[in-house]
Amino acid sequence: MRTNFFLAVIGLSLALYSCDKDNDEPINEEETLVKTEAEAAALVNAAYVPLQWLNSYNSAFLEGLTEVLASVSEDVSAASRLSRFEVTTDNDVVIELFSDPYTSVGAANLAIAQIEAAPVSASLTQEQKDYQIARAKFVRGHSYFKLVQTFGEAPILTTDAIVGERKPVNEVYQQAVNDLTEAAEHLPAYDAQKSNPSKAAANTILAKLYLTWGQIPVTSAEIQAIANSQTDPAKPAPDAAKLQKAVEYADAVIANTQYHLLSNFNNIWGVSNENNAEVIFSVRHDGDGIDDFGNHQTHCGFTWPKNPRTDPHLSYADVTLKNRIPDGDGRKFFSYVTQIGYADGTIDTLDWPVSVVRPGKWIHRTANDITKALEPEEQLNNIDRIDYRFAEVLLIKAEALFFQGNAAAALPLVNQLRERAYGNNSHNLSSLTAQNLYDEWDKEFAFELKRWFNLVRWRNYISTVKTALDGFEYIKSDYTSTESINAAFPNETGINYPLYVKLHENQLAKKNGLKGKLYRLPIPLGYEYEDLGITPQNPGY
Repeated sequence: MRTNFFLAVIGLSLALYSCDKDNDEPINEEETLVKTEAEAAALVNAAYVPLQWLNSYNSAFLEGLTEVLASVSEDVSAASRLSRFEVTTDNDVVIELFSDPYTSVGAANLAIAQIEAAPVSASLTQEQKDYQIARAKFVRGHSYFKLVQTFGEAPILTTDAIVGERKPVNEVYQQAVNDLTEAAEHLPAYDAQKSNPSKAAANTILAKLYLTWGQIPVTSAEIQAIANSQTDPAKPAPDAAKLQKAVEYADAVIANTQYHLLSNFNNIWGVSNENNAEVIFSVRHDGDGIDDFGNHQTHCGFTWPKNPRTDPHLSYADVTLKNRIPDGDGRKFFSYVTQIGYADGTIDTLDWPVSVVRPGKWIHRTANDITKALEPEEQLNNIDRIDYRFAEVLLIKAEALFFQGNAAAALPLVNQLRERAYGNNSHNLSSLTAQNLYDEWDKEFAFELKRWFNLVRWRNYISTVKTALDGFEYIKSDYTSTESINAAFPNETGINYPLYVKLHENQLAKKNGLKGKLYRLPIPLGYEYEDLGITPQNPGY
């Protein structure tokens, strides 16, 4: 557990820039710490570091809190407990998911206050000040959007904020909107380095924000009513005006011709393909020992299958998940990986009876071929994680149109993705249902950290996860023990018994732990397991 940088940053920000009730004098420009563009950029950069921290934890949370992912390498780890739906306030993953965004917010507050107070000079022009403040507001808006989706009501930290005061959901959404729209005014329309924010990135997040807000986030009272049951809350009529805003922001991104779908889905992935035309915003990773965590979707989702075999830290929970994408759909090749080849000619099986299907989007390769992976010891965590890409903009617009009652206008947007997937229009849909939309999100964004947010937004989280678990292979009693596996598969040899027993136990735990309270995470303890004093707690915790 890291030191409490969150509270340190907030404390410093408040100490320097809170209102003095007895002395409301402005900050003395001669005392400002910011005198050059480089100093301003360094302050803002500090607000982006927690995005790297979050990637590892989001890998466990955003897939682990659904049916999709199992964490079975350490039975007592925070990720393992979360993937078993055993969610508590002292879970390290939950702590990071709450405190890391607030670290970004605190650092952004500090940067904005200091840069605004800095005098304009040859070393720090007004244009440079505006750009750095826009970068800070972008990451602050990005953080508030994540927080409100994950925890509901949340503190809004200003220079004189009371940290423990949770603000209504609509106020948090509005704060994120304010930050992102103000950021967009001074960000470039395009940036070739996709880990730098751009106007297109701000517009993409605004489109996703309005899509989510427009479908009416689940309230605390609604969750209270279902907290200990396996029931979804009713889906209300959407806010058509907000959905229209989602369409408009998506259109603004689509109009920027520097962003578009790649013709080959497989060319999106890997270090050599970073910053391609489909990527809108990514989180930069330079790898272990350089940035704080590296991209753990590479490490945890792959975890060296070559002998001596080590089971993955994070993996798909069941073999049947690969059937969600049919053969012939080009997205299957990198989304659900069943084998890996190496330079020495060996082929490693990532499937029954020795392993489990792996996500392949973040595996390093010598070429755009899943059977030509770099050696395990070369699987560095230095692949930038794509946060938003153009395909998501198309689905955001399609979903907003669909829930406005305009399925006909949404249909061609979905078919763009299907044509890319199949290489032709032979699998285009002739009409569009809600389930078609849900399935397309699942196929396009497997293991890209979208699924929990999607299911919560659609209010079908409980029913979807429960139905999927009931159909899983490894939940069957055949996989209860070494003895039962042997009885079920008497002619099979070389079975990795411990892995399949753990996957079985994980799925049973998911089925038993699936409750309505999981529509939100609990307000957790702090980095050092201290009570943050934020009340009230979310229902069911």
